[in-house]
This record gives sequence, C-alpha cells and structure tokens, in this order.
Amino acid sequence: MSRTDALALDQQLCFALYSASRAVTRLYRPLLEALGLTYPQYLVMLVLWERGTVTVKELGRALDLDSGTLSPLLKRLEANGVVARVRSAADERSVLVAPTEAGAALREQAAMVPERIACASGMDPRDLVGFRDQLKEMTRIVNQTELDL
Repeated sequence: MSRTDALALDQQLCFALYSASRAVTRLYRPLLEALGLTYPQYLVMLVLWERGTVTVKELGRALDLDSGTLSPLLKRLEANGVVARVRSAADERSVLVAPTEAGAALREQAAMVPERIACASGMDPRDLVGFRDQLKEMTRIVNQTELDL
C-alpha cells in the first residue's frame, strides 16, 4: 500500500471504529428512548443492575468516565427517579449510587435490548461475541500502550 493509500479515510481504523460506534448507538436509540434512557444512562444502569450499590468512583472506573461526565448523568437519572445517590456513612467523601425500585423494575423492560440489537445487527450471534471479545482485547492492549512519537 502506498503512503497516500494509507491515508485514505476508508483505510483508517479510527474512522471504522468511529463509524461503527455511531451506527450502533443509533441502533440503540429507539429502544432506549422507550425506556426513557439515553445511551450513556443505559450504560450506568447496566453497571448498577449488575453490581447493585457502587461508589461514583467505582462507576467511573467501570465506564471509563470521569466525575465531570458522570455527575450530570447521575443527576438526570436521579431526577427521573431511577437512581439514588447518598453519602457513604463510612466515608463522607464517597457517594454511593444505587438503583431505586423504579430503576430495578426498568431492568425487566431492558432485558430485550441485547437480543434486539443482536438481531438488528444481522450478524451471527457467535460472530458478535467474537467481535466483542476482539474489541475488548484491542482496548486492553491500547490502554496499556503508549505511542512512541
């Protein structure tokens, strides 16, 4: 491949990932709107449904989000009545986040989302699992690598 070809937009890994991310997020949108959630809010709820009560710091680590991004998300989810935030009795500096009863009930409604997304993708479920695992591995490697410029 010539140097010019290497700079073609359709040859860029970053653009392929960016386009795929946007397309998948668009696929989720109507399903999540029916639940009253945005995509980032859905990700927060996934962590809470899986782990129960967590600190804001743990939530940020799980989602790779800083508190400046996470705080407004949590504020909106709390205003919608699906999460509750309270200061930890053990450590006043720590804020705990938990799904409310309404937030826990939302999990049942959201149970159909992964299957509907898998069907809409048109990919074989085994291929989707393999692709997801490859992306996770790539992310792990990239997060450990510092580009030597």
